[in-house]
Amino acid sequence: MDRIIVRGGNPITGSVQVRGAKNSTLPLMAATLLAEDTCVLHNVPCLHDVFAMDKILSEMGMAIDFTGRSMTLGPNSVTSHEAPYELVRKMRASFFVLGPLLGRFGQARVSLPGGCAIGTRPVDIHLKGLESLGVNIRIDDGYVVAEGRPVGADIALDFPSVGATENLMMAASRAKGVTRLTNVAREPEIADLASFLNSLGAQISGAGTDLITILGVDELGGTEHTVIPDRIEAGTFLIAGIATGGEVTVLNATAEHLPNFVEKLREMGAEVEVHGSKIRAAATNGLKGVDVSTQPYPGFPTDLQAQIMALACVAEGATIIKENVFENRFMQVAELTRMGANIEVDGNAAVVRGVPKLSGAPVMASDLRASAALIIAGLTASDGETSISRIYHIDRGYERIEERLASLGGDIRREP
Repeated sequence: MDRIIVRGGNPITGSVQVRGAKNSTLPLMAATLLAEDTCVLHNVPCLHDVFAMDKILSEMGMAIDFTGRSMTLGPNSVTSHEAPYELVRKMRASFFVLGPLLGRFGQARVSLPGGCAIGTRPVDIHLKGLESLGVNIRIDDGYVVAEGRPVGADIALDFPSVGATENLMMAASRAKGVTRLTNVAREPEIADLASFLNSLGAQISGAGTDLITILGVDELGGTEHTVIPDRIEAGTFLIAGIATGGEVTVLNATAEHLPNFVEKLREMGAEVEVHGSKIRAAATNGLKGVDVSTQPYPGFPTDLQAQIMALACVAEGATIIKENVFENRFMQVAELTRMGANIEVDGNAAVVRGVPKLSGAPVMASDLRASAALIIAGLTASDGETSISRIYHIDRGYERIEERLASLGGDIRREP
């Protein structure tokens, strides 16, 4: 099994292109199930999760051509309404096919999902919402079996879940009548999905606010759509530059998608400049600890919590990090501690006291974002070599990250 080897001491400096957002691409791919004509997605990242969704849709009969960074999807050939366990178990986002299958066909059989072990992330919000749309749902041998054409309804989510918001948007886009969703997720990926659906012919308004209104339509056509930049990848590269005393400019980025994050970097003492689609971040004479509290958008992203923890390990003073989205997302702490970090965890709070240096060590990745944190920590380590195993996690969300960091001056490579 492959591993990533990192030797610290080199500043990460230069420019790097941000790929399309994984967390937009996956629901967009699923949403093509609603269409009656060919759809083309541009700026698609080459990631294991994208390949996995490709396989799920292909197994349903979808005709897919993925060339370069463009993906052509032909939904007219879809014959199956089932997403089997052997495919769904590896990736939670595969559950996104449930809503569009119901919207178009009125039936679906989808395995309960898998993914990173960062918390329970229950699907009950999805199922409760779909039942409110008049869909009959039962659990049968680990599968969600759903039947019935969705009918518009007023639905208030118990929590602003991104996945539930997207699944309900897709199901309601071809429902009979009007659906009003309140207490919904407001992430940029929600607005990207709404934009895509509207270009198919859907009538959705309010995406990005607390209230989304969907007027169901009888059918949806085809379209071309460009995926928004990956804000989490942008943030990861910016942190890598700052943590190593370097200077990184991310290209094809959208600073408006990272409001709380950018301000937090500045609060820590980093220099951050925004010029259109470019974000430049540089280390200054010293970084200081801050308070970080993850929240649904537009708050600090939970998907950047592990990375900023790695940065806090080498900042002066104490950083208090509160994880309010997932209950098991401090899995990187034990591995960072092996590298010399000073971190104490109490429930959903972690106190990180900066140390003069980290040291290389053999560590194990537990999930996607923890993998990125360990790479950042390895890049900052002033002595020794960091060997990161179980790196299949990193390939789910970062495209050839070791090659791109090496192009920025990092001493990092992949080994079998």
